[in-house]
Amino acid sequence: MNLVTGATGHIGNVLVKELISRGEKVRILVLPGEELSSLNGLPIEIFKGNVLDEKSISAAMDGIEYVFHLAGIISVMLGEDSLVHDVNVNGTKNMVKAARQAGVKRFIYTSSIHAFKRMPHGITIDENIPIDPDSAIAAYDRSKSEATLAVLAEVQLGLPAVIVCPTGVLGPYDYKGSEMGLMINEWMKHSLNFMIEGKYDFVDVRDVVTGMIAARDRGVIGQIYILSGELIRVVDIWRMVKELLNFKASIIQVPTKLAFFAAKLSDYFYRHFKIKPIFTTYSLETLHSNAVINNNKAKNILGYHPRSLKETIRDTVNWWKETQI
Repeated sequence: MNLVTGATGHIGNVLVKELISRGEKVRILVLPGEELSSLNGLPIEIFKGNVLDEKSISAAMDGIEYVFHLAGIISVMLGEDSLVHDVNVNGTKNMVKAARQAGVKRFIYTSSIHAFKRMPHGITIDENIPIDPDSAIAAYDRSKSEATLAVLAEVQLGLPAVIVCPTGVLGPYDYKGSEMGLMINEWMKHSLNFMIEGKYDFVDVRDVVTGMIAARDRGVIGQIYILSGELIRVVDIWRMVKELLNFKASIIQVPTKLAFFAAKLSDYFYRHFKIKPIFTTYSLETLHSNAVINNNKAKNILGYHPRSLKETIRDTVNWWKETQI
C-alpha cells in the first residue's frame, strides 16, 4: 500500500493515476474539505488529516509500505512566509518521524532543484552541490532546503528515505493551474502576448512521476536524485504553443529592467490586495538564474529518461483544449 500526500496537486494526481495503472493500492492523505475532482472515479482510499497533525499522520501510516510525500505550499514570493515554513518544513518533519516509527519500507520525498545552493553561471548543478538554506532568496526555496536536510537527518536514525529534486514541472493534468501552465493557457487565448526574457530547465510531470517510482524501487537510501528535463527559453515554449495552434501571433518583448520594476509592483499588490501576479521578482530571478543542470545520476541509477519538451507542450496544449478550466 502506498500513501501519497499532496495527491491533488499537479505531480500528485499524476502519481496516483500512474500507481493505480500499475495495479498498486493507494491511500491519500488530504485536508478535510479538500477539492478532489482531479482524482474523481479512482479506486483510492481517502484519509482525512493534516501533515501538521501528528495523530492523523500516525493513523494514516497504518499498513503502509511506501510513502510519497509531496504535500507543501508553493510560493513565488520573496521574503519570509511562516505558513510556507510550517507546512513545508514542520509538516515534513512530522511525516518522516511518523514513517520511521511505522517502519515503512521506503519514504520518497519530493524536494526541489531550489533546495540546492544557488550557483553562479558557468557551474553545472548536480547532486554534488550542497543543500543550503542560507543561499535561498525566498521562503519556498529555504523551506525545501530545510525540509530536505530534515529528511536526511531522519535517515541517520534509520528512515529508508530517498529524495528527488524536480526542476520546473510542465505537462497535462495541471488542474490547480501552475504558473507556467496558466501562462500557456493564456497564450492559447490571445494572438498578442507580452514576453519576458529568460530560460529555465523544464521537465514533463509524467517523467517526474516515473522517476519518483524508480527512486522508490531502485534508489539508494539517503541519496538525492535530480529529475530535470531540458533547458529552454520561455519564448521558444511560446513558439511551440503557437505552432501547435496554427495561427499567426506576435509578441511584445518586455525589457528585463522594466520587467523587474513591474514585478516589484506586482509583489506589492499581491501582498496588500491578494491579487495573484502574472509574474513576480522571484519568477524573474529564477528565469535569469543558472539552470544548467545535470541529471546523469538519475539516468544511471534509476533508468530515468525524460521525453522531449516538444511532446510535453503538445500534450499540455491538447489537455488545456479539452479541459477549459
